[in-house]
Amino acid sequence: MPHPIDDRQEDGRGATLIIAEAGVNHNGVLDNAIKLVDLAAEAGADAIKFQTFQAELVVSVHTPLAEYQVKSVPQGASQLDLIRKLELSRDDHRRIFQRCKQKMIHFFSSPFDIESIDFLDELGVDTYKIPSGEIVNLPYLRKIGEKQKDIIMSSGMADLGEIGDALNILVSSGMAMNRITVLHCNTSYPTPFEDANLRAMLAIKASFPGISIGYSDHTLGIEAAVAAVALGACVIEKHITLDKNMDGPDHAASLDPLEFGRMVCAIRNVEKAMGSGIKKPTSSESINKMAVRKSIVASRAILKGEKFTEENMCVKRPGSGISPMKWDEVLGQTAEEDYNRDDLI
Repeated sequence: MPHPIDDRQEDGRGATLIIAEAGVNHNGVLDNAIKLVDLAAEAGADAIKFQTFQAELVVSVHTPLAEYQVKSVPQGASQLDLIRKLELSRDDHRRIFQRCKQKMIHFFSSPFDIESIDFLDELGVDTYKIPSGEIVNLPYLRKIGEKQKDIIMSSGMADLGEIGDALNILVSSGMAMNRITVLHCNTSYPTPFEDANLRAMLAIKASFPGISIGYSDHTLGIEAAVAAVALGACVIEKHITLDKNMDGPDHAASLDPLEFGRMVCAIRNVEKAMGSGIKKPTSSESINKMAVRKSIVASRAILKGEKFTEENMCVKRPGSGISPMKWDEVLGQTAEEDYNRDDLI
């Protein structure tokens, strides 16, 4: 299976794989999930990503709520209570998968337990998305590596050593490094801009030759995601929601469909603006040379037989005559005809 980024380059679309992170923003409701698929496709996302889990296999009764989850549950509720309400059934997944095919948007999901890894394999996914929390889960990583599918791995809360350990497990399980994309990520919802640390993405790339890099963005707005593309991100992941005011842990730090569409447009413009890296005049600016550049012209009337001097020559537009770079070559030569002021020499 070719790497998903290679697929995008071959079909002539933008090189950045843009993932709409639906996550649990469906609030456990299938109709919401289907709407998110439709809106992500309309906004121009290449893929939409959900989360696949069985709550009891992921969270123990003793697990505290994450800071950003506290506002999403009644007082005294546990993380397990929250996660149970956000779970999609196996049949829900099948219907979402089919909807993605109809809308021609790629289906991704992050499995959070071993059984969910097998289920996604049976469903027919071609890419596994490893969430940040599982980067230190050896049995989980080994299981995914053995599936021999393309991998996108978020690295929130991890340092380079932990990323390296995870990559070693995946590779020892049979994965090739060039089929793995590591996303720099900060798991604070929302992430303060001063904690985005986009240059860490470059440190990951330099530390692990062969991988692709990207950015999973939890900042507010679209600026950080667009900047990451300019820095070389091949994959951008960003949360999408039907309404940022909905109840749930991730809605407030997500983009609504209109905002997501603006981000896609900005990323595609940045891709075009990055160019080839070769410094030469473009076709759009070459037509301006004559109007903007200058030539050597007569600064006053010059008679035939008179020598060209700094007193009778100057430099003015247009650029259709002798370049001012040849000034020293023209000085001292003899005029072979009469010139009026402003005539090209």
